[in-house]
This record gives sequence, C-alpha cells and structure tokens, in this order.
Amino acid sequence: MTSKLKIAGWVALGALAGGLTTLQFGATARNAVAPLPLEEMQQLAAVFGMIKTDYVEPVDEKKLFSDAIGGMVAGLDPHSVYFDKTTFKEFREGTTGKFVGVGIEIGMEDGLVKVVSPIEGSPAFRAGLKTGDLITKIDDTFVKGLTMDQAVKRMRGEPNTKVVLTIFRKLENRSFPVTIVREEIRVQSVRAKMIEPGYGWVRISQFQDRTVEDFVAKVEKLYKDDPKLKGLVLDLRNDPGGLLEGAIAVSAAFLPKDVTVVSTNGQLAESKQVFKARAEDYSRRFGTDPLARLPAALKNVPVVVLVNEGSASASEIVSGALQDHKRAVIMGGQTFGKGSVQTVRQLTADTALKITTARYYTPNGRSIQAKGIVPDVMVDESEEGNLFAALRLREADLEKHIASGQGKEEKDAAREKAREEAVKKLEEANAGKKNEAPKPLPEFGSAEDFPLRQALNKLQGKTVLVSKTMTERKAEGKTDEPKAP
Repeated sequence: MTSKLKIAGWVALGALAGGLTTLQFGATARNAVAPLPLEEMQQLAAVFGMIKTDYVEPVDEKKLFSDAIGGMVAGLDPHSVYFDKTTFKEFREGTTGKFVGVGIEIGMEDGLVKVVSPIEGSPAFRAGLKTGDLITKIDDTFVKGLTMDQAVKRMRGEPNTKVVLTIFRKLENRSFPVTIVREEIRVQSVRAKMIEPGYGWVRISQFQDRTVEDFVAKVEKLYKDDPKLKGLVLDLRNDPGGLLEGAIAVSAAFLPKDVTVVSTNGQLAESKQVFKARAEDYSRRFGTDPLARLPAALKNVPVVVLVNEGSASASEIVSGALQDHKRAVIMGGQTFGKGSVQTVRQLTADTALKITTARYYTPNGRSIQAKGIVPDVMVDESEEGNLFAALRLREADLEKHIASGQGKEEKDAAREKAREEAVKKLEEANAGKKNEAPKPLPEFGSAEDFPLRQALNKLQGKTVLVSKTMTERKAEGKTDEPKAP
C-alpha cells in the first residue's frame, strides 16, 4: 500500500501543479442577488454561536468566517477557490510569473529538493547552483520530511533577505552551504530553439502575464536564425493553463484573422461570448497588439502541437482551435479535459473568489469538459510505451468536477483498469528498490525526447511511430447537440 501511494503521489504532483485553470479577471458581479434563505442563515448563526461558546478553546471569529466561506466554495467544483490573504498572494505570483525567492525550478528526489534548473540570471544562477544539486537544509531546517510546498515557502520571502541553502553535489560527493539574497524573480514561461536546420521548437509551460510577449520574442528570434523556417513544433505538454487572453493570442498567431478561437457559455451575460482571432479579443491586457511584430510566414508554416494528459485548460483551447481549423496536427496523448473558465473577483484588498463562471467550446462547438482533446496522431511518451500516462489524474478523476453539458456522465472503466495495471507494473519494476522513485522521462526538448522526435518526423514527412496501445478515452456519454452560444 505504501508503494502504491508513493507512486500515485509522485505522478499526481506533476499533473496538478499550476492549478489547471483558465482565468478571466472581472469586477464583482452586478446582477441582483436572490434573497438569502432565512432558515439556513439562522442555522449557520446557531452553529457559529455554539462554536464560540462550547468549543474546547477560544476560536478566532475571522478564521471561522474564512473557513465557512472556503468550505462553501470548495463544495462547488475542484477549481472554485476562496483566496485568503496568503493564498491570494501566492495565486497572483503564479499568474504574473513573478515572485520573491532564489530562482530555481525544483523537483523532489529521495525526500530532498532537487534543482531541476536554476533560472538564468537569478540569485541561484549567480551563486553557481547546478542542475542535479540536492538541497538538504534551508537555513536551520532539514528538508527531509518537508513537502515541496513547505520547502518552497521557506525559500521564498521578502526582497533583500538572506537564506542559507545546504547543497549536496553528487558529482563532487560533497556538501557545502550557499548564502543567497532573495530578489524578485521573473519566470520564463516560453522556451524556444532550433531542433534541426529549418525546424523550430517553442514550448509554453503556462499562460502567464508575459507569455504572449515572450512567445512573440522567441518566434521572432527563430525566424531571425532561419527566415525560411520549414516547420514548427508547439509544445504544450504539461501546460496546466492560465490566462484566457494568452490562449486566444497564441491561437490567433497561427490562424486567419477573425475566425473563432473559442466560445464560452454560463449564467451571466458576460459569460456568453465568442472570442475570435482579432486584436480586440486578446490585446486588452497589452494595450497594443503584441502579435503585430510576428513574421507573416507564421500563418502558413506547418505546425505540430504536442500535448499530453497534463495539457489542460488554456492549452486545450489552443489545441482545439488549431485542430478544428485544421491549422496544425495534434500529436501525443489525450489531454486533461478541463473545459471550464474561472473568473477571479476581488472581495477585499487581500482576498478574492475564483469561481467557475462558464464552460468553453472549441470552434466546432465541442465541449471538452471531462474528456479532453483527442490527438490526430496518438504517440507514446517514450520508446518503451506510455507507462505514466494512465497514472496521471485528469478532470474526470477529480471529485465534484462539472459535467460537459453535452451528455450523461459515465465512469471510464477502461481508464480505471489501465491505471491499476500501470501501478502494478511500476511496483513490479521497483520491487527491491526501496525508496527509489521511478526513472523520470527525458527533459522536454532534449535529444532523448521521444514525442518531439516523432513530431519532427511528421514535419519532415518521415515515418511516425504511432502508439499501438493508446486509444481514445470515452466521452462522458451520448453527445447531444452542442450548447455553445
């Protein structure tokens, strides 16, 4: 049982990082609120009074109300959240791509924090931290026993404050302390490079405030390096989503002007919208049109979009738009299936409500909620097969997820069976390897990246090693007529 939990937890960590959300920001709703139910409000007041008078020790009133609001919102669906002062600050850091810390991308290995990559130009980068370094202590606290979130919180702090990290460097078989002064870090959500002469790779890890500007800059450089680009891979694997405007803009970069990118439908009038490939639908955050600098050739260059089970929300909007307009070939694994939009409404200066306000639909009117985008070409995540894909959580696995609105929901028995078999294989493979995590997949964009090699083969007209085991996951049930606006 311990082994099974360890494996499942390890896989889920990567799948859910980032919040899996497509966001809009809006003022508090102006529609009239229905009268409050008197009996239920009296019951809530009675419970509040009993806790104040009868509980074993005094309870802070503000905490009681905060917990009550949080519980009410959490009961709606997996993506609606009440943000208190602390969580709202963390959330804003996630969407802006800015935070105060040391500047490293991290993972976990043997209960220690592992440096996946120091962010270029950050304090950690300047201090000489290297990929593969293990952090054993943060100030006077041993990392062993901390969760990743707890370790991250200890490394973050106020600007110009110091933190001492104790580093174990395997290759040199030594430990040493490094004192780092925290500063504001800007996360780069877009990476790009030429993978072969004439073929570029652009990876978007999350749709943040600066993603569109960074995307434009990276594509400009690719065309500067090779003005006659023959093909492009847009890598959206493990992209958990982010800002809706960013997804519309990236889609518009490849699509003809004014075609539909995505539509939304919900209770509010503002939730019934159609977003098109035009500046007025994505440039409100930017002031001017950030796509104006892109080379015209981008509209016609052959494109392959790589996705997997961790591609969610905003990345599914891009995939669905390019697929429906037949602008790109979608390759990889069936996506997460988060087809809902969350709107952030600020309550006070320090608190906010992130609430699901709409479902979104692809240009052809498909709701992918709890199903996902089905690739045109199914490709395994490694030459050995697709072992980890079945273990990753998707929208349909989450408690209280909303239905697609296009049919009756059913349990996916085949996926449950695949997950059980995958867990069994991992446990067998790791039998006798106590406390050892499964061998991770190669880094995205590396020479060993199997799906990227297949995407390149597709662009070059070579043979693609199509998955022999992956099949389309069932929809939630019989599909009715689309209900998009």
